[in-house]
Amino acid sequence: MFKKNNNNDGENSSAGNPSASATLESNNISPPLRPFSKNGTHGSNKKKPGVFKAEIPRRVLVGASVSKQSEHLLSLNDEANRLTVGRNIRLNGEITACQKLVVDGRVEATLNDAHKIEISEDGHFKGKVEVMEAEISGRFEGTLVVKNLLTIHKSGRIDGSVRYGEIIIEVGGQISGDMRSLDETNHNTNIVDNDGSS
Repeated sequence: MFKKNNNNDGENSSAGNPSASATLESNNISPPLRPFSKNGTHGSNKKKPGVFKAEIPRRVLVGASVSKQSEHLLSLNDEANRLTVGRNIRLNGEITACQKLVVDGRVEATLNDAHKIEISEDGHFKGKVEVMEAEISGRFEGTLVVKNLLTIHKSGRIDGSVRYGEIIIEVGGQISGDMRSLDETNHNTNIVDNDGSS
């Protein structure tokens, strides 16, 4: 590939000699190559300090304008936000970081800051719950506050105190205890405040 010039008159020995570069061009000999730099040019291989930018994958949303409510609903389908208590499982305690709780077994707990609770036909929940939505097909005992929609299916039974935004009770569904709409509760509180009595 590279061949040595056997010319003995010394023309190619000097790098600054113009006749040497003319001889190189006429003999098709290329000058030695320097390694490429990161920016794709020949030159020194010095690293330039730069800012590290981590690329975080982003969820692609369909549609130009998606509200925060629908974005939140998309995240409910994610299995990482769902807690399922199996049929033969008993759970006691406080549940705080759960978007959707599915009860197939028995739970005695307090559930705060969750979006939805589902109690299956074989499920039993005892305790205090504050959620946005609830579907009851099994048994619930305690205090239940549902800010949006409470659905009691035909096999569902609630014993205790219930507050709800909207309610659907299928034929056969049962509620035993104190039951009020959140609008009604807020309206009664405003009347008491206006009278001046506490």
